[in-house]
Amino acid sequence: MRRIFLLAAIAAAVLASPGARAQNAATGTAGANAGADRYAGAETCATCHDDEAKSFGTNPHAKLALTHEGKGVTCESCHGPGKAHSEDGDAAKIFNPAKATVKKTDALCLTCHADAHPNFERSPHAKANVGCLSCHSVHAGVSEEGTAKAQLLKADQPQLCYQCHADVKPAFSMPFHHRVNEGLIKCSDCHDTHGTFSDNNLRSTADQNAVCTRCHTETRGPFVFEHAAVKTEGCVGCHTPHGSQNARLLNMPSINTLCNQCHSPVSAATVHGMGAGSSELTPCVSCHTMIHGSNANPAFLR
Repeated sequence: MRRIFLLAAIAAAVLASPGARAQNAATGTAGANAGADRYAGAETCATCHDDEAKSFGTNPHAKLALTHEGKGVTCESCHGPGKAHSEDGDAAKIFNPAKATVKKTDALCLTCHADAHPNFERSPHAKANVGCLSCHSVHAGVSEEGTAKAQLLKADQPQLCYQCHADVKPAFSMPFHHRVNEGLIKCSDCHDTHGTFSDNNLRSTADQNAVCTRCHTETRGPFVFEHAAVKTEGCVGCHTPHGSQNARLLNMPSINTLCNQCHSPVSAATVHGMGAGSSELTPCVSCHTMIHGSNANPAFLR
């Protein structure tokens, strides 16, 4: 009985391997039933698809040939068994991801990349029918400059993202902006394009403000006296992340008006006096300098 369970476990492990899963997705048949005689081999594919074959040596997918034995570990890992196709050239006898539906192509890619991108199917990109091939060029090898294309992207960031997110592009031309166009940071530094549990594909962290404080370490804390707004609304409660006409990417040109959204009672009759919070008076942060949090004063005074 133990031997039966052991053999079943070994068979399950083989069928769950990346190469077997990719072949199953491409052909729709179980890996155990896919005979080796159905595969033509990468060398046969190259006789007709010379352009793809030339660049494939520098392609990350070529590593499949180093990790698996037998035929079908490169071209046919994605396209399925190709012997029948190679014999008469019938395009219907080979799986072509570029001509398949987005969902079928994505399912094929995820047979190997599901561990790295477990949230893709719930992402805004997937729901909008933006698939893997919308951003990635699977056969790409090296660029014209001779350097490998990162993640086989069709274009560099942020130009690739701007092709769809044209509404965001003007923000990075604002007087104050994150230096995305200058190449200092990338869209993917803050967003996980393959999906997260957060809105707008923002990278997920235990403390969601960590997306910002990873770079803005002086605001990270922890602080003895925390600014409640930072913990509840987060950084975007006061700051516009892409770009703003206001210094420090503030949501409003007047710091006093920004603060007064939550602290309006101070403008009635308190220690601040009548008119506190007015844009004509001294900015709040002139006194409350430790506005993100303080270890010395509950009013965030220095």
